[in-house]
Amino acid sequence: MSLVGTVRGQLFVGEAGSVGEYTTSGATINASLTPPFGSAGLAISGNDLFVAGGGGISEYTTSGAFVKVPLISGAGLGALGAMAVSGNDLFVGNDSNGTIGEYTTSGATINASLISGLTEPGGIAISGNDLFVANGNVIGEYTLSGATINASLITGLGGPDGLIIVGNDLFVANFQTRTIGEYTTSGATVNASLIAGLDQPNGLAAIGNDLFVSNYDGVAGNGSVGEYTTSGATVNASLISGLYLPSCIIAVPEPASWVLNGLGLFSLFFYLGVKGRRANHLG
Repeated sequence: MSLVGTVRGQLFVGEAGSVGEYTTSGATINASLTPPFGSAGLAISGNDLFVAGGGGISEYTTSGAFVKVPLISGAGLGALGAMAVSGNDLFVGNDSNGTIGEYTTSGATINASLISGLTEPGGIAISGNDLFVANGNVIGEYTLSGATINASLITGLGGPDGLIIVGNDLFVANFQTRTIGEYTTSGATVNASLIAGLDQPNGLAAIGNDLFVSNYDGVAGNGSVGEYTTSGATVNASLISGLYLPSCIIAVPEPASWVLNGLGLFSLFFYLGVKGRRANHLG
């Protein structure tokens, strides 16, 4: 007996209005998955979607149902943006006070100022036990416990606003220079202008060898998501168009094809996350 099936991958795009859900081929699943509270950072853990915006963090299911709104709120949570998840912990960038805060996915505060002294942390990426943070025009490397490894791992950037790690490479969306740069996780430059000529790229997501870039020209309704390869080739620069003010993007890859036969059941599931961009670029 044999049985083969696949599940379509999904893209969640945060906008000034709400979070929209799309397929990786660009089809709209639900352009208004969440209520219009605005979103500047996204993270997914299991079937839960965490949305940073409006001075707090809210939790929904990936189908858009309320779980807890707000999950995390209170004094000190101002212009939240970049967000990443590792295990049961959420790492959240706070533009208002230049910190990265650590919280549990159930809403408990671990350390609201895990990393401090930053300048509008615009992107967060996690690889193993290392935390990469876009800070001003540099990217710093820290441990998940907040210790500094190298606060200036990569310098001379042009408004880094979205980070994603693919293998040993760190891809950076540069808001000001309108480029996507590629670097190693040890800080070496691979190609500072791997993808150029964009409008205002602010978020990155990856599935396999494909990069998805949220991008807008500053005019509401002219936002888009483009698809490129990790080698810089354009797949579709307008995979999703007509977005309001896209601010961040996260991808949930499709599981690999699963096969049931006389030898048994083989399955392989992949998960990669991203983040996003600062709330104060939204107009």
